[in-house]
Amino acid sequence: MSSPSRSGGHTNPFDRFFRITERGSTLGTEIRGGFVTFFTMAYIIVLNPIILGGNDSGGKPLAAPATIAATTALVAGVMTILMGVVANFPLALATGLGINAVVAFSIATLPGVSWQDAMGIVVWEGLIILVLVLTGFRKAVFNAVPTWLKTAISVGIGLFIAFIGFVDSGFVQTGSGTIVELGKGGSLSTWPVLVFVLGLIATVILMVKKVRGAILIAILGTTVVGIVVEAIAKVGFATADNPAGWKSTVPAWPSSVVDTPNFSLLGHFSLTGSFAHAGAVTAIVLIFSLLLADFFDTMGTMVAVGGEAGLLDAQGNPPKTQQILIVDSIAAAAGGAAGVSSNTSYIESASGVGDGARTGLASVVTGICFLLATFLAPLVAIIPSEAAAPALVVVGFLMVTQVLDIDWKSWEIAIPAFFAMVLMPFTYSITVGIGAGVILYVILQAVVGKARRIHPLMWVIAALFIVYFMRGPIQTLVS
Repeated sequence: MSSPSRSGGHTNPFDRFFRITERGSTLGTEIRGGFVTFFTMAYIIVLNPIILGGNDSGGKPLAAPATIAATTALVAGVMTILMGVVANFPLALATGLGINAVVAFSIATLPGVSWQDAMGIVVWEGLIILVLVLTGFRKAVFNAVPTWLKTAISVGIGLFIAFIGFVDSGFVQTGSGTIVELGKGGSLSTWPVLVFVLGLIATVILMVKKVRGAILIAILGTTVVGIVVEAIAKVGFATADNPAGWKSTVPAWPSSVVDTPNFSLLGHFSLTGSFAHAGAVTAIVLIFSLLLADFFDTMGTMVAVGGEAGLLDAQGNPPKTQQILIVDSIAAAAGGAAGVSSNTSYIESASGVGDGARTGLASVVTGICFLLATFLAPLVAIIPSEAAAPALVVVGFLMVTQVLDIDWKSWEIAIPAFFAMVLMPFTYSITVGIGAGVILYVILQAVVGKARRIHPLMWVIAALFIVYFMRGPIQTLVS
């Protein structure tokens, strides 16, 4: 006979709803994991106003930085809580990096296009993806991808987020004679990088010693070290004249902890403006580009997080896949409707999973933290990227260990897996890695006489990725 904790006979309704005991977790672990995820991705509250801080083609700014920050936190909080409650999955959402840059630098700057028009493009993309989810197409595509390729995607994302951690901390930088190098001039000579190294060593030691809350302890502890270093050394913010400064945030105790949020950006979008001002063809191409990036980024992210949490089934699918995809699609449209760009699932969620989170309760905790951050933005903003980056590197290591599940002796499997993994960090894009893996998988299976084993949808996906990679010339041709 099964024990009550495993069969669903819990006396705690909280435990029953989130299946905490059933997934081998505890209430304290889920709460802690939620905090870890928040602190690892809280940088978006500071970074999104910087990326969306320029002017549109008409020379108008989107909004004041504080307004963008507050709205960014609001949408992230609501959508992350929705993910936790609806899908019971430890996945957090916020404004997607990369997509927000495309919106800011490639869409809003097109002749005649305003910020409202650009955000309308984002809303269209989210609504179309939602339709694809509700019709079952998005889940069908997900199920068509071979299990080993899903594993390769997860490993590639692990390499990608480790690389992000090294770059965000300044441990790896653009070199003078090389593409990248260690620190500056091959030397770890700045205070912020040394703080990162200290945080990374502390994180590794705490994890090896199996200390509960290792990642969260390391993030908070490294932040305190950063505050002390800044108070003594007066490092300052990184600029052209001060390249040795902090990259994202200067860690110093703020003059005020609480601030009144401004949500005036809500509803800052136009569904028809881009078609009228940029032309229907250009608008459609832009929608397709954002759609494909969002479509497959989320697929890779939820597989990676689910794999790290041990929640994938034999086919490599997480529980409640449909619900995860529905919430993610709604988030994409919600981000555009709120004027802060598409919201998407964050691979940084793996940091909370790495600290033990296994259920949607962790997402609820992360979401509540984001909502509180709309008021406590000055306090959240003191965490420098150098303090959060060690978590990304360590979680990247944990995800890469799945590489042993790939059959490296079968070249028609190993080669697409290799390209999927390495192109993510090399191109700074999850979508590019997935696209390369899919295209090579289809080609090599056909070449070795195994075309019948290819799911029909994989042919369609490969063709779409070819169009995606060639979208620049195609857009020029049709224009």
